[in-house]
Amino acid sequence: MKNYTSINDIDNINSWIEEAKEIKANPLANKELGKNKTLGLLFFNSSLRTRLSTQKAALNLGMDPIVMNVSGDAWGIEFGDGTIMNGNTAEHIKEAAQVVSQYCDVIAVRAFPSLTDKEKDESEQILNSFVEFASVPIVSMESATGHPLQGLTDAITIAENTVKNKPKVVLSWAPHVKALPHAVANSFTQAMQKMDVDFVIANPEGYNLNLEITKDTPIYHNQEEAFKDADFVYTKNWSSYESYGQILDVDDNWTITKDKIRDAKFMHCLPVRRNVVVEDAVLDSDSSLVIEQANNRSYAAQLVLKKILENN
Repeated sequence: MKNYTSINDIDNINSWIEEAKEIKANPLANKELGKNKTLGLLFFNSSLRTRLSTQKAALNLGMDPIVMNVSGDAWGIEFGDGTIMNGNTAEHIKEAAQVVSQYCDVIAVRAFPSLTDKEKDESEQILNSFVEFASVPIVSMESATGHPLQGLTDAITIAENTVKNKPKVVLSWAPHVKALPHAVANSFTQAMQKMDVDFVIANPEGYNLNLEITKDTPIYHNQEEAFKDADFVYTKNWSSYESYGQILDVDDNWTITKDKIRDAKFMHCLPVRRNVVVEDAVLDSDSSLVIEQANNRSYAAQLVLKKILENN
């Protein structure tokens, strides 16, 4: 594996989960693997868990992480091919990616979608430009359409907390005050499709995810029906994919409550808007796995970096 830009880069999710558990039990076991190696973390958008957990993962492997907030701290980067650069962008990705490759042994990139141009967002211009022009491995720390580090984290968390051979897992849309990307929901869907789980998605009419990603996963427009016999409820807001990037008129009855999920384990990637997405009674209960998920972010990132270092 040279790059990690999609859940589909995982060849066998069960073996990856077992290896992540081994890393979690002894996180410093491979401290020499990344010695004298540098991880460059480039953030085109804000971050808390992704930034800190990926830095922590690099340190556990003996790597030296360096961080740049690209928007604001770097020259404006041009991604268009053949562009006459007489505007606000001062540096082209062709040079930028090659230059960063000279300073770093692995480059990790975080870049959100515009949610205004579906075709451009789905082209993954920023991420794929680094893949094309960098000479070192690339890791996605969330892109326009996917968050594979989070998806792997969620698979690890479910595997650690299930008491059934085939648990029922529900991905449920919930309200939000802003239009949000589809990346987390997409990668979670792809991860669950690789696992032996009974997986369904619940969302209001008009909020179906990209059908090329959901494929034959059952989709419910009745949340309570989807929650029946659920073992895990993973909640995330996303804007409309069909009416791209729009917030449609949906009332607040999709907020997650304790009465709805009953004894199911609650999951969310964080940050989460309390009493909008989910009520306090769920987040503050023993059923909530959100802090455990956040902890597992380090081990998911460490596993990905370990595999890249071992194969490059």
